[in-house]
Amino acid sequence: MAAVDSFQLLYREISRSCSFYYETLALVGALYAGSKALVLMKECCTLVRVHFLPRMIPTKRLTQQFGDWAVIYGASQPVAQAYAEELARRGVSIIFVAQEHTSLVRDAAASLSQNYGVETVVVLADLCLDQAACKPIKDAVRDKDVGFLVNCLDESLLVTHDVAVMPEQGALDAVHRNVTLVTLMARLVLPGMLERSRGAVVNISSAACRRTLPGRALLTASAGYLDQLSRALHLEYSDRGIFVQSLIPLQIASSERQPSTSRTPTSRPGFFTPNPEVYAHHAISTLGISSRTTGYWPHTLQCGLMSCIPEWIWVLGSRTFIGAS
Repeated sequence: MAAVDSFQLLYREISRSCSFYYETLALVGALYAGSKALVLMKECCTLVRVHFLPRMIPTKRLTQQFGDWAVIYGASQPVAQAYAEELARRGVSIIFVAQEHTSLVRDAAASLSQNYGVETVVVLADLCLDQAACKPIKDAVRDKDVGFLVNCLDESLLVTHDVAVMPEQGALDAVHRNVTLVTLMARLVLPGMLERSRGAVVNISSAACRRTLPGRALLTASAGYLDQLSRALHLEYSDRGIFVQSLIPLQIASSERQPSTSRTPTSRPGFFTPNPEVYAHHAISTLGISSRTTGYWPHTLQCGLMSCIPEWIWVLGSRTFIGAS
């Protein structure tokens, strides 16, 4: 009995001497939990402000806010075509920039003109040749109120590429299309926007710029370039009336009207994998609101969860998943 009393006495003495440390640790824990709660509340408010309020509160027409014409580079990509359709639905005329006059681009231009009563122009410009290839684009935008430039990442980068074994010309073409030509398009369109002190540049890349994946080196690097270019341009020109937006979506399903080619992976539409038309409808509502967003609120939730995963767990999981597939 005495031993038990001695143990209790010893425990009380130790507790009394450590009470200060307990209170300190409790305070630190409360401050940490409070900071996380504030961050979560801020993210929820941002989610509502970017993705929900713009769709509920009427805003000015896009033509009044930015301009009457849009230049679409990467017109053969389903997401770019869907975004062009959303602009046309809002009364914006479209200039498609294509390297070859494919029936896909031609039919898309005719469909927009017929369904929405807007003007459409298809410009053939093989920008891989030389500087003279820029002349058709300059002629097309001359004397037009171009208020939008939409650049879209090449969807062929979604396929796994091993840089060490891929053809040299293929690597050069991928970098040229997704880095050089995107920068050149901004160079061609921005001067007119700056003269009018209004305009919007939308670069659609990929959330791969946030986390790397095995076999996606070109995708990650190209998306990262587009994302950083957008952020730098927005910092440089936002005070001169130009809004530059970086759209970094996750997986987008194959278009119902334009199935993916065999070069690109196919996916069925779902809550987290919208088809291009659904994604474009959501993304265009964030234009002028957020300069860097996924454009689709379920993707924003996914990116929030991705940011909570430690880097080493992400690398291990991605290697296991891609290796199994």
